[in-house]
Amino acid sequence: MRAGFIVGVLGLAGAVLQGANVSEAVGTELIYGVTLTPLAVVVALITAAGLVAIGVFAGYPIATAFTVTGAVVGTGLAMGGGPAWAKYQQIVSLWIAVPFVGGAIAYATARLLREVVDEAVAIPFLAGLVGALIANVEFVLLGPSDVSESLSTWVGVNTGLSPTVATAAVTAAAFLAAAGAVRWDVTRDEAAGQRHFLLVLGGLVAFSAGGSQVGLAVGPVLPLVGDSIPITYVLLGGGIGLLVGSWTGAPRMIKALAQDYSSLGPRRSIAALIPSFAIAQAAVFLGVPVSFNEIIVSAIIGSGYAAGGGGVSREKMVKTVAAWVGSLALAFGVSYGAFSALELLGLS
Repeated sequence: MRAGFIVGVLGLAGAVLQGANVSEAVGTELIYGVTLTPLAVVVALITAAGLVAIGVFAGYPIATAFTVTGAVVGTGLAMGGGPAWAKYQQIVSLWIAVPFVGGAIAYATARLLREVVDEAVAIPFLAGLVGALIANVEFVLLGPSDVSESLSTWVGVNTGLSPTVATAAVTAAAFLAAAGAVRWDVTRDEAAGQRHFLLVLGGLVAFSAGGSQVGLAVGPVLPLVGDSIPITYVLLGGGIGLLVGSWTGAPRMIKALAQDYSSLGPRRSIAALIPSFAIAQAAVFLGVPVSFNEIIVSAIIGSGYAAGGGGVSREKMVKTVAAWVGSLALAFGVSYGAFSALELLGLS
């Protein structure tokens, strides 16, 4: 419950500060030639929410990105819109790459921590890499109105340094600061330093989840509100929804992710969270709706295999992949059929 509370607060912050890119992609870039009507939005969101709710109560992390994307595309095509093939290629490419990239990085990181390098060296180095990523992550507060900028970009703009010099300097400084802080903590107390780093990573992943997942919730609504409501307020409303969901539904899914897919310890958790953070931030930057369940589950499985299997449940893996693919197809079919039926009844 405490983890769910912390995740909810950080997810709300991520939603407000980083949710614009994915929200605009879901709301305006999945279908060409039509604008979603209020009825279309209702059909898409009810379809997606229903499938996700079934997954939560069944203990299987149904991919929200799959259900929302399938539902929005299905409804949009039923309205007579045209498919956005270029965007679909970008989305599907990322979806396919996530399990291999995230799992491979998690596997390599777990092996590094387990066998190759002294943890007093490896963990500060990994912390430095995370710090370097943070220096180049974009936030709304650092840019002009409704524009996101990274810390490295902000420093370049406000100091007159060239973009290349500013990026290199800020990235290096962030790497050294993060590595130095964690090195000091690990040297003082290795177990406590490891836990502290793990908590920070969990917070960063929760923040990134908010920035990614809020777009799936409020993206379909953006065409309805237009410019009448600032997007920050829309993201805040979606973030509050994530907050409530985290406080009520998160404990069940935390148990499923921490125990059912692989037996996690501190090292494996660190190995799983680092690629999860990096991939989520890449998706936010590109404005691609990505399944956070797919990201984290793939990373957990990869880190589990680094320990000779690590209690990885193959049966759970197969059922989860089937649920992901099935939810995409089902969301598309149900939303397309439901909206078409409403049109035949003259209710659209």
